[in-house]
Amino acid sequence: MATESPAKKLKMDGPPLIGTHSGHFHADEALAVSMLRLLPTYANSPLVRTRDPDVLKTCHTVVDVGAAYDENARHFDHHQREFATTFPGHSTKLSSAGLVYMHFGKDIISVVTGLPRGADLDILYEKIYTDFIEAFDANDNGVNAFDPKAVEAAGLTKQFEDRGFSIASVVNRYNYSVSKAKDESKSKELLQQEEDARFAKASAFVGEQFIIELTDRATAWLPARNTVKLAYEGRLQYDPQGRILVLPDGMPWADHLYTLEKESPIPDGIAPQVLYVLFPETKEPDSKWRIRAVSKENGGFQNRKDLPDPWKGVRDEQLSEVSGVPGGVFVHAAGFIGGNKTFKGALDMAKKACEF
Repeated sequence: MATESPAKKLKMDGPPLIGTHSGHFHADEALAVSMLRLLPTYANSPLVRTRDPDVLKTCHTVVDVGAAYDENARHFDHHQREFATTFPGHSTKLSSAGLVYMHFGKDIISVVTGLPRGADLDILYEKIYTDFIEAFDANDNGVNAFDPKAVEAAGLTKQFEDRGFSIASVVNRYNYSVSKAKDESKSKELLQQEEDARFAKASAFVGEQFIIELTDRATAWLPARNTVKLAYEGRLQYDPQGRILVLPDGMPWADHLYTLEKESPIPDGIAPQVLYVLFPETKEPDSKWRIRAVSKENGGFQNRKDLPDPWKGVRDEQLSEVSGVPGGVFVHAAGFIGGNKTFKGALDMAKKACEF
């Protein structure tokens, strides 16, 4: 009498079985699996890692293997020659991470953050793809952040090597076993178990990064939108050209500021861009204040206008002396941030910096 395979029995009787490929693993399927498990349907789902088509047929949901993209059949592979699906409004071809996020992302966001369906959730859905998921898609599909031919034509070279400085590179490290010599003495079954365990660690790591990103965006970035908007609308009270933005406390402001500048009409006599943002270090009444130079959008560490060179790397009384503003605390040697003991002092520093 024939007996059912353990995998088929698991599919029929237990939580829905997730399938992905065995062998060398990447960040995209590690993230895809971890995102699925955030949903109640898959919270206790086991994972099978195989390239055996018969075993994959027993799986409820398959990611990054199987040569099929079929939402109704819950097959989410992107390796087919004809596959060209992208996230709405983007041009990067999706990986298994992007496919899972495109189809399940709004439900995942709602489960993790408690946000109901609506405008705020839609904004977050787009933001998380743009700032987090799309890089997984690009990495797995061999898409460069810059056109290699344009970079070569411009004669640009890296100032340092950054291949090991990404989530994808961390996931890749989990592929390594301690010693190939030791591996030769192990059974195929044991080697597969060890590989699956390394994948589980990699998936947990990537999933944690996703949750941190999503939670921060939901609890800090999203609520800051209205506060930054109000500050932007009231900026002329601090500088007649609108070059200084004052916030009631520290918050994620840069994205919102860039968007406001693009979408808001700029009257004659008003600067098109804010140069400095002020905010208190704490919510205490006697808090010190920070002055932050606004970075160029997508400009990395480049600022629209550094704090003045004579102030850079200077602290306390010496800073007060060179700046001519009492209460100086510090200015970073790179000129992107400084501090003063009072709001008035920080504002006076910003005003002087604007004209320097």
